[in-house]
Amino acid sequence: MQALQVQQKKLAVCDVAKPDLENEVLVRVLLSGICNTDLEIARGYAGFNGTIGHEFVGLVEEAADKSLVGQRVAGEINAGCGACVLCKSGDSRHCPDRTVLGILGRDGAHAEFLRLPATNLLPVPDKLVDEHAVFAEPLAAAYGIMDRVAIGPGSKVVVIGDGKLGLLCCQAIALSGATVMLAGKHPDKLKIAARRGVETISPKQLANRKREFDVVVEASGSPTGVKDALELLRPRGTLVLKSTFEGPANMGEINQARLVVDEISIVGSRCGRMQPALELLATEALDIDSLISEEYPLARGVYAMSRAATKGILKVLLRP
Repeated sequence: MQALQVQQKKLAVCDVAKPDLENEVLVRVLLSGICNTDLEIARGYAGFNGTIGHEFVGLVEEAADKSLVGQRVAGEINAGCGACVLCKSGDSRHCPDRTVLGILGRDGAHAEFLRLPATNLLPVPDKLVDEHAVFAEPLAAAYGIMDRVAIGPGSKVVVIGDGKLGLLCCQAIALSGATVMLAGKHPDKLKIAARRGVETISPKQLANRKREFDVVVEASGSPTGVKDALELLRPRGTLVLKSTFEGPANMGEINQARLVVDEISIVGSRCGRMQPALELLATEALDIDSLISEEYPLARGVYAMSRAATKGILKVLLRP
């Protein structure tokens, strides 16, 4: 089969063996989405070598449970050991021995086929088109913020970064009844949020809104964004970190005394649950179509990655 692989920071579409089942399920990939994490992995993030990609929708090709064959599925990307305390409590996302699709110890979704444990797979609602279902994983990451931080009516939230993740975050959080603002530099992207009733603001204007917000979501993808984000928080506010990138974060000269005196919380937010994301997608409450910029065949995966890294481009999809 064909697969888009990173080997020692070099990208190529390779001919590789189709995955063996190994007591898991073989999925034929219908569509996959290029994520900023894929771009960072290609630069060396996580030290991963192999097939990249973790956003997908596919059809079950082979499984021990024959009732699964032919089912259209999305998948939780973390595969736990199944034996540790975290796995037994239902949280394989933080299993110390987990593998992660296309990120850690497991070949990913930018391929003709992938494999995952049956417990990781979720049926995709019939009404969801593939082009929307492929957003289940990034939407889960956005929607999962509400699992980490109490947000609801009366909360005042700003999301920093008008990329794919920032646009999903602001739309998902707005459904909670919170007052949400999106900060970004790109008018065309900000219009997507504005059409959904989200107030938008430029970074320059935002600099004048210090100590105003209950929650700040840092999704700019910049290693230098944390210091400025902290200045926007009210006492007892919460900073949510969503960005991942290759290399160290430059958090600047953060005033630690202010963190203590104002009792500021800093929260990391990574993967969310897929089932709530699929259900939310099925409601059509989010603007997904506007987030799709381009689609390419898998054979043009290297070019598609370069397009995904181009300024102004949102989601780029790959079709095997």
